[in-house]
Amino acid sequence: MSGAAILTAEEMRAAEQAIFDSGVAPYALMETAGAAAADVIWRAGGVRDTLVLCGPGNNGGDGFVIARLLKARGVPVRVAATGESKTDSSQKARRAWAGPVENIADAAPATQIVDALFGIGLARGLDGALAQRLGELVDAAERSYAIDVPSGVDTDGGVLLSPVPRFDLCIALGALKPAHVLQPAAGTFARLICADIGIGANDAKAFLLTPPDLAEPAPDAHKYTRGLVDIVAGTMAGAGILAATAAAHAGAGCVRHLAPEPTSRLPNAVIMVTAPDAGAVTKALQDERIASVLVGPGLGRSDEARKRLSAAVTAGHPLVVDADGITLLEAAPDMLPVGTIITPHEGEFSRLFGEITGNKIDRAREAARRMGGVVVYKGPDTAIASADGRIAVWHGGSPWLSTAGTGDVLAGICAARLAVTGDPFLAACEAVWLHGEAARRAGAAFIADDLIAHIPAAVAARTQ
Repeated sequence: MSGAAILTAEEMRAAEQAIFDSGVAPYALMETAGAAAADVIWRAGGVRDTLVLCGPGNNGGDGFVIARLLKARGVPVRVAATGESKTDSSQKARRAWAGPVENIADAAPATQIVDALFGIGLARGLDGALAQRLGELVDAAERSYAIDVPSGVDTDGGVLLSPVPRFDLCIALGALKPAHVLQPAAGTFARLICADIGIGANDAKAFLLTPPDLAEPAPDAHKYTRGLVDIVAGTMAGAGILAATAAAHAGAGCVRHLAPEPTSRLPNAVIMVTAPDAGAVTKALQDERIASVLVGPGLGRSDEARKRLSAAVTAGHPLVVDADGITLLEAAPDMLPVGTIITPHEGEFSRLFGEITGNKIDRAREAARRMGGVVVYKGPDTAIASADGRIAVWHGGSPWLSTAGTGDVLAGICAARLAVTGDPFLAACEAVWLHGEAARRAGAAFIADDLIAHIPAAVAARTQ
C-alpha cells in the first residue's frame, strides 16, 4: 500500500548528503533538479513566455537552471530575483544563466510564472511586500508552477507561514514532502508531480497511499471464510445501519447488526440481531466465527453504551472503534486490544490522545505507538499509522465527504477489510482508498447512503 516516499526537510537533506558522499557535486545535483523541472514545464507549457522568480538560496539556483534550459529550447524566458544569490551552487547557476536579472518588485507579468523563491528550508513567512508581489504575478499568469514547495509554506508542518497563491502545478524534487500531502499547504496547488532526481528514499517512514490490489474470493469460499463482521450498534440506528451496509458491500462474507431494537431498514443480506443490553451483546460476540467487530457508530454515550463498548473490547475479536466508541474511551487508549483500528477525526483524536507535538503524520505515528494499533486520523488529509511506525497518507479526497454519516461508512469498510485480510494496517489502507474512490465516483452533493452504492465499483476496479 506504500507509494511515493514522503521525506521531511531533514530527511531530504540527509538523502542529498548521501548523494554528495557518493561523489556527486552539489551543483551537479542542482543541474539534475533544474533539468527535471524544466522538462515538466516544457511539456506542460511549450514556448509560452515565462518569468522565473529566483530567491537567494538553492531553490533560486534551481530557478536559474530552469530558465537557462527553457531558453535553450526556444522559450522566451525572463528572470526576476529578490537579490543576490548566496550559496555556492546558486551563484554558479546564476553565472551560467548569463542573461539579465530583473528586480521582482517591478518585473512585468508573463504568461507563465515559475516560483523558485524559497524551498524546503523556509523557517518564516515571506515579508508582506514579497508575498503580495508573488500573488499578483501568479494571478496575472495563465499557468503557474511552484518548484519543490510553494514559497511561504512550512515544509514539514504543512502550514502557511505567509499568504500563498494557488499554483496550477507543484513540481516536487526527488521526493514528496509533508507539505505536499498535508492541509492547508496541499491546497496551494491544483496538481502535483514528483520529479526523479536520483534521490534515494530507503529510510523513508511515510508514504503516499496507493490503490490496493484486492483478491477475489477463493473458489471454495463461503460467507464465514470470507469474514463475519459484527456491528455493535446503539440507540442511533442510522449510523449503525450505514456501517453495516457499507461492510456488506466492501467484501465481508456476512454482516450482523447487533442493535437494541429490531429495524426494517437494513438490507436483507444483513442479519438483524436484537441485543437489548450489554449482556446480550456479550453473548452474541461469543461466536468463534467472527472475523471482526465494529463498535461506535450510533452507540450513544450512556452507561449502557459504555457497557456495550466494554463487551466489544473484551470479546477478543479483531476490533474497529469509531465515533462514540472513541469518545467513551475517555483518554484511555491503552484499554484497547493490540491491533485495534480506530478512526478519529480531529476533535476525537485530541480528546483521546491530548496534545501531541508535530505535524499530522507525527501525531498519528505517536498515537499508534501509544495504543499499539492502527490510527486512521481522518480529514481532508488522512494519515494511517501503525504501531510499528508505518505511515500512509491519503490526500486530495472529495470535499463532499464532509457530510453526516460518511465516517460511519468508512468504519464499516474498515471492519469488512479487517475481516477479509486479518491485517489491521492493510485493512485500514484499503478502506481509506476505497472510501475515497467511492466518493470520487459519487460526484457532487452525495449523502452517505449514496456513497455506499459506489463501493462495489471501487472494489471491482482494484480486484485482480
